[in-house]
Amino acid sequence: MKKEPFVTYGQLKEIVKEYPTPFHLYDEKGIRANAKALKEAFSWNPGFREYFAVKATPNPFIINILKEYGCGCDCSSMTELMLADALHFSGEEIMFSSNATPASEYKFADEIGATINLDDFTHIDFLEKTIGHIPETISCRYNPGGVFKISNNIMDNPGDAKYGFTKEQLFEGFRVLKEKGAKRFGIHAFLASNTVTNEYYPTLAKTLFEIAVQLKAETGADIRFINLSGGIGIPYSPDQEPNDIRVIGEAVRKVYEETLVPAGMGDVAIYTELGRFMTGPYGCLVTTAIHEKHTHKEYIGCDACAVNLMRPAMYGAYHHITVMGKDNSVCDHKYDVTGSLCENNDKFAVDRMLPKIDVGDLLVIHDTGAHGFAMGYNYNGKLKSSEILLREDGSAKLIRRAETPRDYFATFDCFDILKDMKYDRA
Repeated sequence: MKKEPFVTYGQLKEIVKEYPTPFHLYDEKGIRANAKALKEAFSWNPGFREYFAVKATPNPFIINILKEYGCGCDCSSMTELMLADALHFSGEEIMFSSNATPASEYKFADEIGATINLDDFTHIDFLEKTIGHIPETISCRYNPGGVFKISNNIMDNPGDAKYGFTKEQLFEGFRVLKEKGAKRFGIHAFLASNTVTNEYYPTLAKTLFEIAVQLKAETGADIRFINLSGGIGIPYSPDQEPNDIRVIGEAVRKVYEETLVPAGMGDVAIYTELGRFMTGPYGCLVTTAIHEKHTHKEYIGCDACAVNLMRPAMYGAYHHITVMGKDNSVCDHKYDVTGSLCENNDKFAVDRMLPKIDVGDLLVIHDTGAHGFAMGYNYNGKLKSSEILLREDGSAKLIRRAETPRDYFATFDCFDILKDMKYDRA
């Protein structure tokens, strides 16, 4: 499969006249079409709701687009809860899934009516002591341990993950929560990350549906929803086929009817909390080649760096690169494409075959719409880039301005030296 940018070279040349690189660019048309497809894929379940994983792309413009398609917010911190609340999501539209949670965050989640998804058995007492009660609606995160397989393929290793209740803790937790006043329950699990197979969700669903049936039988809990969480991935490399969300939705429906309906649980709502799947392919990092270096290898130095996209440096993750205006050129040059951090792993690509790159060329680094800008940081005093939305009509809208030196130094306001700093220097 050839990976094509969602923006044309002509469009990009016009955008960079107003907004200097580097920046993250998002495709409104693609995001809307994908959100619509997910909603349709699970329309068989009347209570279905996608709780968008805010951590993936915490931008209010993007979140508001998804809100139009009935999406809620899955939050993992105080500031994400604050963002969801400021965007006028109701309590039932907010899922709070956190771990090692500070008391202040549980308090705020309870104040705004968010559904709290407990990560650990000990958090039951901690939550009760913190907010003075147990909410009537509550969820628990399940971790079966061991390895998670689909057919004979190991997908991930939940046994090494820090998240969730064991099976024994889950059953005891439901009993304790029920005694403490909980009336409506949910179950949540995340067992594999970035799966590119239509089998993941149905396999996970079968695991959770069977546990739900047992929980109801043994604890009498009123289970209102089952949260399949995230894990549906995207094809980062051209040789991968994308997931088909409609096939996935239909497969989950079959498992639902085989497992939950016969147990008298045909009214249980299905929730998802997808992030990467929702926005990942609909974002890219746009950067300019500003240096070329010829030593033991051939290097192209960009004005973006791992501050703008840390996944390649952190995980060795593959992100496809298009040299704009040279789409049909032969990929006969081998490059390391790098940023300017004082770290040797600050590379977007290693030994990548690309067309000849000249200083001034625009590079599009694909699939940064989730866990791209969001994972940014300020190492080496680097400043975070702007975020721009490519509207359906082809126009570009600034949805987050680039950081400035004044922003970087703002938290040093307890030092008198700030008045002597020349903030306006490039």
